[in-house]
Amino acid sequence: MEYVNPGETLEDLNRNGLTIIQKKKGFRFGVDAVLLSDFAKVRKKDRVLDLCTGTGIIPLLLSAKTESPAITGLEIQHEFVDMARRSVLMNKLENRVVILEGDLCDEALLKSLPKVDVVTVNPPYKKAASGIINEEDALTLARHEVALTLEDVIRAARICLKDNGRLYLIHRPERLADLLTLMRQYRMEPKSLRMVYPHAKKAPSMVLVEGQRDGGAFLKVLPPLFVYDEDGSYSDEIRRIYGDDRR
Repeated sequence: MEYVNPGETLEDLNRNGLTIIQKKKGFRFGVDAVLLSDFAKVRKKDRVLDLCTGTGIIPLLLSAKTESPAITGLEIQHEFVDMARRSVLMNKLENRVVILEGDLCDEALLKSLPKVDVVTVNPPYKKAASGIINEEDALTLARHEVALTLEDVIRAARICLKDNGRLYLIHRPERLADLLTLMRQYRMEPKSLRMVYPHAKKAPSMVLVEGQRDGGAFLKVLPPLFVYDEDGSYSDEIRRIYGDDRR
């Protein structure tokens, strides 16, 4: 079986020999997805649902990092679903990883799924009317709140999680007030957050947040994560997260 189509390429994930199918041009996963997969705490028997899964990067990484017996990715764009499913088959993970095509705004669909212990999500960061809208529809949906809003994401997580289940997501610091407000509104109590900085002399560019469904009120601020050292090389922690010796 040919897994890779014209216009696509394979990328080595440096994890258990796993590879992922990516577009040569167009949407490709970034450091945010890798950081989120590292941030998420998944126990041995936890069932996981990854919302806005794209080409399935987070389910693939979690399959290598964890012993979760069931990891599901939900994606609305058919092209990405097809790529993700081929990556699952290529890596022989079909007994653990399932990719579903569907809209996280479809409440009936969400309620039909088994409840999970962990939800991960790397949602579109930009509000629909902000920034330059990319001409390619796939990139627009991936980066802008066109097909969904941040509130839709938090609502979906609450529906899908078991009691005291955990939500892990990554977003932009400028949306942190919106994010924490919505989490409280939907009784997804913020439990920990970690700012991600390009390097020590720049403002944070991303924030990792953990929430718990109906959890008690206590928020822990974790030490900052720096992507680069002062000399421009990747930090030790980033190299650990990527599992290689990149510079």
